[in-house]
Amino acid sequence: MRDSRSVDSSLRPALFLMTGRTLAFAATSFVPVVLARIFSQAEFGTYKQLFLVFMTLSAAAQFGIAESLFYFVPLAPRWAGRHVTNSVLFLAVSGLGCLVLLGTTRAALSCWLNNPALGAYMRLLGLFLLLMLVSNVLEIVMIARGRYLLASSSYGASDVLRAAFCLVPVLLEPRLESLLLGAVAFATLRLVAALAYLGCVFGHDLRPSAGLFRSQVAYAAPFSVAVLFDILQSGFPQYAVSYRFDAATFAVYAVGCLQIPLVDSLSTSAGNVMMVRMGEAIRDRRRDATLAIWQETTRQLALVLVPVVGLLLITARPLIELLFTERYSASVPIFMAGSLGILLPILLTDGVLRVYAETRFILLRNGVRALLVILLVYPFMSTVGLPGAVLVTVLAGFAGKALDLARLRAVLGVEFRDLLQWRTLAEIMGSAMAAGLVAGAVTAPIGLPPLLALSVGGVLYAGTYLALLLCFGLLTESEKRAIASRLRRWVRGLERPAALAPDARPVPPSD
Repeated sequence: MRDSRSVDSSLRPALFLMTGRTLAFAATSFVPVVLARIFSQAEFGTYKQLFLVFMTLSAAAQFGIAESLFYFVPLAPRWAGRHVTNSVLFLAVSGLGCLVLLGTTRAALSCWLNNPALGAYMRLLGLFLLLMLVSNVLEIVMIARGRYLLASSSYGASDVLRAAFCLVPVLLEPRLESLLLGAVAFATLRLVAALAYLGCVFGHDLRPSAGLFRSQVAYAAPFSVAVLFDILQSGFPQYAVSYRFDAATFAVYAVGCLQIPLVDSLSTSAGNVMMVRMGEAIRDRRRDATLAIWQETTRQLALVLVPVVGLLLITARPLIELLFTERYSASVPIFMAGSLGILLPILLTDGVLRVYAETRFILLRNGVRALLVILLVYPFMSTVGLPGAVLVTVLAGFAGKALDLARLRAVLGVEFRDLLQWRTLAEIMGSAMAAGLVAGAVTAPIGLPPLLALSVGGVLYAGTYLALLLCFGLLTESEKRAIASRLRRWVRGLERPAALAPDARPVPPSD
């Protein structure tokens, strides 16, 4: 009974956060879909390059100080206001440094990224980065204080507003400068809201402390190095493509790197729940339970994410053409290569390693992955073309997972064959592949329009996959009941509009 309550209590906040993050990701993902129809490929490529620079500096400039609040605010509530103030001041100084850096190196960046148009936007980008960096503490403080629903709402509302502030100016005046001005206006509004919230929560406790700041830096430094390696691994291929090709070609590559909101929100939430449950098992000295939790989490993620990969592979062309038009059909092979990376979050090895405090190994592993990407990205691009830049990232990710599994075998004290439910995972993979063959064989020869191809292919794939899961007994009784309940609600939802519709029978004439 205790384990059930533990799962429910940890799952509820995870679901809150997953909902907010999914809404936020969906809102921001809608922006490039619209911009791809408004801007030329060169302008859209420039937008994507600016976004790449922003994401790189945003992750690196935080130095883990903002995330340190997840540790210090719950640990020492009495000093929470001072920890928050330290973080805000650090992020402000770091943001100013980024603003100066972008302003003074804009010519070099334009040359490095092979796009002379970039330099004109660097100051606005730096201002946007400064404002967003400081306001990054908003949702972190909410989560650290246990305000999960508020944080979820803030994630969703903030990114919906950001999408509106970015798109409306472009619709009125279709220029990249209009988008950046709207982004700066949004970031200013968000910073004001963040400072107002912090003032209401902490009041006079918002003051800096040098001694506490030293503790924050000591805590954040190892993680920040690991993050830098991760940035290098994920971002280097994009910079390599920018360096070798023009902005229009980079636009094609960037569209192929389309991310699916479900994957990150689901894996992050599942990882949070898994870590809580494993931590409780370790605390209670139930060592066997940690292995069972890891295996069950992996099985459940595989049930969802493996078919997502299969579905994306057979619907890649209609999906890309529906979202970004036929101008970006060359992005399809890149998207298919990147979709293979969705298999990586099935193995939440980072979560297990963090529970067992294997942070040094995580740092080493990230360094190996980054080195592999740097060494192999240009040979892969020369051999395979643009998809090679994605493939090398995916292969480095699988190499990292192999290292993780070898380490987990020692940490958990089990043989490799007992580390996971290998047969079950193979059956799930086989079911997904068979469903893909059935759906592809039916839809490919017909040549349906993109929206219809997505609908028909999705229904065929989901139906075949579910039937195979039931046939092989890969679902637990609770999972079967949950699916049946969802299907009943879906059918009732379809029947309700029909029941509310006016009676279509002819009315006999009155005498």
